[in-house]
Amino acid sequence: MGAAAHAEPIKIGVNQPLTGPFAASGNYVVNGARIAADEINAKGGVLGNPIELVIEDNKSNPTEAAAVAEKLITSDEVPVMLGAWGSSLTLATMPKLEEYEIPMVVETSSSGKITTSGNPFVFRISPPSALEASAFAPRVESLGLTKVDFLVINNDWGRGAAEDFGAMLREQGVEVGMVETMDQASQDMSAQLTRLRGSDADTIMMTTAVDQLTLIFRQMAALGIDKRVITTGGSQNPDQIIAQAGDAADGTMHLTTFLPWAPDKTPDPAATTYFLDEWRNRGFDFAGATESFRGYDGIRTIAAAIENAGSTDPEAIVEGLWQVDMTGLNGPIKFEKMGPEGLESGQSEPGVYLIQIKDGAVSEVPS
Repeated sequence: MGAAAHAEPIKIGVNQPLTGPFAASGNYVVNGARIAADEINAKGGVLGNPIELVIEDNKSNPTEAAAVAEKLITSDEVPVMLGAWGSSLTLATMPKLEEYEIPMVVETSSSGKITTSGNPFVFRISPPSALEASAFAPRVESLGLTKVDFLVINNDWGRGAAEDFGAMLREQGVEVGMVETMDQASQDMSAQLTRLRGSDADTIMMTTAVDQLTLIFRQMAALGIDKRVITTGGSQNPDQIIAQAGDAADGTMHLTTFLPWAPDKTPDPAATTYFLDEWRNRGFDFAGATESFRGYDGIRTIAAAIENAGSTDPEAIVEGLWQVDMTGLNGPIKFEKMGPEGLESGQSEPGVYLIQIKDGAVSEVPS
């Protein structure tokens, strides 16, 4: 690492769910972030200094997420953060960003409110559900969707996805039926699934974390429900679903923002290959790559912003984030302004892909 090894480290706060219902996803993101930090430090760090990740567990709880943000800012004195996986977790941290004027790169959350509520310290590299719905719109006709029901987690993430996808489907002439919700800790969705079984909808769109999806697919199989299933971004981790749900996941479709199964089709094949090789070399399951890349790209985005700023001053990093223009593992990372004038958040527009699980394997659904 050369001189950077002896310089004062630049701290980057990482606010993720390492325990609780979203723990699998949060740990994947953290491990992806560590790969990025190690790669950056091996090349000399940022501004000649190594970066140091200060990682905290928000316990999949919004109140904890806000407390973690305050601790990272006031106690650890981080000038910038990565977080906080779930939309409700990220929304809970946002008042702290405004209070202390500290920027945060949002790596996963998809609620539209994150970038439209007027918080100039938010920079998101994942697609909001409205952007994801827009990317999916051209597939509606080819898939033959006529009526769609929803089964979503009862928080900002799930309700926002149902609202945004529902609006898009109506514009495409598709009937929108029931919107069933479930708490994030629920393990028995049989009541909701029984109601959905009785519907004449041909498709169920779902938004929740991987472990809950696994339970849903198993319960659908037990109830004999044979309908098309499409999950929205952030909720999918197809390889993990295959491992946990087995045959019950066969035929399900998933919107994803990364194609680790086809590195040559990604925007930067060399970077994708490096990341996947490093992921495997560290002994991690390939299944985690679908989410871990978010942490990898998030830390690389922050490092680029600090380089642009030429400083670790939070105000300068905000300006540096507006100057980021790079290629992430899922497409260009360049922030466009979104939200009320003068208080805009930054939103990047990554690629969105549709994949299907068939016979225990993942394949991209042709456009």
